[in-house]
Amino acid sequence: MFNIERWEEIFEAIAKNKLRTFLTGISVASGIFILVILLGVGKGLQNGIEKQFEQDAAGVIEVWSGATTKAYKGLNPGRQIQFRNSDYDASVQKFGEQFDKNSSIYTARGISVVYGKESGNYQYRGVYPDGLAIENVSVVEGRYITPNDLIHHEKVAVIGQKINLDLFKGKNPIGEQITVNNINFKVVGIFTDPGGEREESRVFVPLTTAQQVFGLGDKVSYMAYTLKKKVSYEEALAEAMKFTTDLKILLKGKNGIAPDDESAIGMNNTVVDAKKFYDLNLYIRLFFWWVGICTIIAGVVGVSNIMMIIVKERTKEIGIRKALGASPVSIIIMILHESIFITTISGFMGLLTGLALLELIGPHAQSDYFVNPQVDFTVAVSTLIVLVVAGALAGFVPAYRAAKIRPIVALRDE
Repeated sequence: MFNIERWEEIFEAIAKNKLRTFLTGISVASGIFILVILLGVGKGLQNGIEKQFEQDAAGVIEVWSGATTKAYKGLNPGRQIQFRNSDYDASVQKFGEQFDKNSSIYTARGISVVYGKESGNYQYRGVYPDGLAIENVSVVEGRYITPNDLIHHEKVAVIGQKINLDLFKGKNPIGEQITVNNINFKVVGIFTDPGGEREESRVFVPLTTAQQVFGLGDKVSYMAYTLKKKVSYEEALAEAMKFTTDLKILLKGKNGIAPDDESAIGMNNTVVDAKKFYDLNLYIRLFFWWVGICTIIAGVVGVSNIMMIIVKERTKEIGIRKALGASPVSIIIMILHESIFITTISGFMGLLTGLALLELIGPHAQSDYFVNPQVDFTVAVSTLIVLVVAGALAGFVPAYRAAKIRPIVALRDE
């Protein structure tokens, strides 16, 4: 129930001790301000990490070949391993039921792409239809590579937005002819990639076509897979780890590589990489929470000390109240009311200041691994709850002591 007399008492007490109240409020506000800034920074790091993983599909496992470092079955070390279609086919035959998406890929950089009088050096990739999901690209016009393109070795190409802007200057490229390394291809689609211009400086063509027209035989540069979704991250991680181990065993056996030679086959498991990054980010955010809460605690201790001084100054007044019949509960509520009010208002000001600073500076303080620092609504509400609890804790001990004062002792106080 709203009690105007109690509010008048609170404002009167604050007015009598403006400087003391101000300094106490500053300590609480600074604690909340620091907490909000640290949480915003933690969110910025999380957003940056997520943006990096957006460049490819979630849970991609890539495998590529290298050079052997150990002799095996009469074969000398230093052999360069070359993956071929048969390696990919063997992996699909053995593990196909586990796959969600899969593709073997051949890639080459610095390839001349020409349209009319315009030209540039870009990258081409021979892919399977699942390359659309694995590369995490979106077709904005036309279509992507299809199974029919692979079967019939169609000379079709899907170009990135960067190539579209460079060569076609705003003209619709669908149906137009370009040359890729002096071979004519028909543009059937345009794609965009969250990785930006670097990733959009590519041409996708059917892998079978690339192998045929560029004289690659059955060579592939690397193979990429995503596994079927699991109920939990732990299950997905366990399956990904087992799959990479089994795939290495298969490929090593097929290519005459020593079982303990770790250099001949390279692998990148983004399921494992994601866990490492997210665990690191979690630890950073927990540390930020710890620092912020410790700062708030320091402010709360200051509030508690101030409230104890206030109780000491109002000892006679409290004694009179109790002599007139005031209950211990009403005394506790009176002290808590003032403590919570000071803490909440000060903390709310610190919260608003922190949010305003993040909103003002955040868009200008960004990098590859730091994007859009912010504090979401849930965290803001949680912070307000922390403020109320902190205010109650700050005032409880002084309030309890005040409630225990005996009227006869209080009335004797000078």
